[in-house]
Amino acid sequence: MNIRQSATVCGTVLVLLTSFAAAQEAPPTMAEVWEIVQRQQAEIEALRAELDETRQGITATNEKVAESEERIEATGDVIETLAAVDAGPRKTSIGGYGELHYNQISSDAGDSEEIDFHRFVLFFGHEFSDRVRFFSEFELEHSLAGDGKPGEVELEQAYVEFGLNNNTYAKTGLFLLPVGIMNETHEPPTFYGVERNDVENIILPSTWWEAGAGLRGNFGSGVSWDAAVHSGLAMPTTGGSAFRVRSGRQKVAEAIASDLATTLRLKYTGMPGLELAASYQYQSDPSQVPGDGLDSGQLLTAHAIYQRDRFGLRALYGAWDFDGFAVEAADADKQTGWYVEPSFRVSEKWGVYARYEDLDAARDQDRFSQSEFGFNYWPVDGVVLKMDFRSREFDLPALSASDFDAIDLGFGYNF
Repeated sequence: MNIRQSATVCGTVLVLLTSFAAAQEAPPTMAEVWEIVQRQQAEIEALRAELDETRQGITATNEKVAESEERIEATGDVIETLAAVDAGPRKTSIGGYGELHYNQISSDAGDSEEIDFHRFVLFFGHEFSDRVRFFSEFELEHSLAGDGKPGEVELEQAYVEFGLNNNTYAKTGLFLLPVGIMNETHEPPTFYGVERNDVENIILPSTWWEAGAGLRGNFGSGVSWDAAVHSGLAMPTTGGSAFRVRSGRQKVAEAIASDLATTLRLKYTGMPGLELAASYQYQSDPSQVPGDGLDSGQLLTAHAIYQRDRFGLRALYGAWDFDGFAVEAADADKQTGWYVEPSFRVSEKWGVYARYEDLDAARDQDRFSQSEFGFNYWPVDGVVLKMDFRSREFDLPALSASDFDAIDLGFGYNF
């Protein structure tokens, strides 16, 4: 027993003796005093234990308070950071695609072999807010551009889209037109064949962009719509490319805008694996020159895409109807094309396809039928290797020597 404990016991004994002396005539025995001291000591030890527990609890509480303060402070920092991000730039994205082609062509008119990095494209996008977004697409064709070079540097998209509500969006700028299958979705891993199909190259001059304003929205049940007013074609009416639609693309490069065009599309995707769509376009003057014999034009397209398990099918029809004495005299007022393409996904990485297409366009060399089959190999998502075989027969007997067979090899990517 230490000095403090001894003093406590002695004090207790004195208090007890004094109490007993005042309350009783006979003083308690030493045994009774010792019993009282023992009980008092036990009470003191219990009080001391409670005091230690209280001190430990206070320490733990202080630690919990400090920990909570740290968490509150960290949460505040995160909230401030999020607020700063929300107040500033939202998100900028970069992507792109490209494709390399090798073509070996054999005909009675002669053989040829060519390798070409056909396209190198970069995407840039930015979200200004949840409802305002920017899209752009920048392309270099055939590796080299400039005087005497085969390629071009082109701006294919540059527009801002505004979310008016959850079902309706508006856009303005330079954008791809909502026609056909490939005009808006043409990255190499998304389609079969080294070269794009000819219908969506000649009848629908993909890639086809214009400048203007558009709306898109949803009716529900898988039905969506698009509407746009935009710059029009400027088709030549003389020379070797007379009334050729692809030669009429102005690409929004100081484009003549005397007569605009309108495009409408209705699309259905309400059934899994199925897409049905139809587009209508009206050109108020496809040449942008009044009185030249090419007065107006209407385009109608319809397509179907179906994918069930490993089996796929694509089919498209496109037709132009032009008015004017010059285009009618040249027998180019009706220009049509269609193709059908079944495919089968052998495995996750391999797919085979066949395609038959038929075209009747403005120029003699754009009137032919073509059969094609080949395969795609996707080693990873976003990369594809391709090989196909083509056989083309021209409609005019005078061009029979130009009928050809071709072997095409290619690789493409997108990210």
